[in-house]
Amino acid sequence: MRFAIAIPQFVADGTFDPGAFRAYVRRAEELGFESGWTQEQVLGTFPQLAPNETMAYAFACTERLRLGCAVYVTPLHMPAHLAKSLATLDQLSRGRLEVGVGSGGKQRPFAAFGLDGEAHVARFTEGLRLVKSLWTEAKTDFDGRFWQLEGASMEPKPFQKPGPPLWFGGGHPNAIKRAVKYGDGFFGAGSSTTAAFAEQVKVLRDVLAESGRAGFRIAKRVYIAIDDDGDAARRRAADGLAAIYGKRGLEAVAVAGTPDECVAGVREVADAGAEMILFTTFADQAEQMERLAAEIMPRI
Repeated sequence: MRFAIAIPQFVADGTFDPGAFRAYVRRAEELGFESGWTQEQVLGTFPQLAPNETMAYAFACTERLRLGCAVYVTPLHMPAHLAKSLATLDQLSRGRLEVGVGSGGKQRPFAAFGLDGEAHVARFTEGLRLVKSLWTEAKTDFDGRFWQLEGASMEPKPFQKPGPPLWFGGGHPNAIKRAVKYGDGFFGAGSSTTAAFAEQVKVLRDVLAESGRAGFRIAKRVYIAIDDDGDAARRRAADGLAAIYGKRGLEAVAVAGTPDECVAGVREVADAGAEMILFTTFADQAEQMERLAAEIMPRI
């Protein structure tokens, strides 16, 4: 079992604390977390720093901690720009980058990005094929539906060969099939329950068996709140999820309660098939990270 931690990214205007951020990511490394993860939200009222710049800062503060974003909604990105930015991060970090991708769904504000939102899944898969080509080919000739390149080169390519690991989000069976076809791993969403994740893993394992794929990884984001007062932890989780998603009634997706209750909840996620668990806490992130390392992780 491997463990990851969410990187502090929710920062109101003028409140970023460089010292606290450096201390957090360095402590995550000391505590044995394999990786730290950001999220992407370009538009929205919830204050959230951009993932690439946040990861660049965190890479400069650490030596071993891998860092990733779960997930980029790649149809909102130009593939050449995304490929270049991610290759640069991978070079600067000496190969410590992880990349999560998702198609996003039709509800995304495509018009704000100069897009009409039609055929977003086709744009998603074509864009990934172009990114991979720019990462691996000396010259890219690409005659796609959305993008065309002739004899194009991109240097330097990623430090990791053939590129950073690609994690796919999305719970629909078709999304799971795309993950196996194009990716290196599947990331269960934090907004899905453990039971829903278990069903997704069953579908995934069937697809993997049919394809003959080996070495494919499975992870799950787990929203978690630990408190000696279990009811206080559950209130914290409910309030935190409402702030993130803008609605109530999502308590079932979180693991919250006393340390013993949290251990039981995390074990259920592991039993459902998660090989890596990304802990995402709410308030008091540094204190919660310490409790995860001391009271939860050794018992999983």
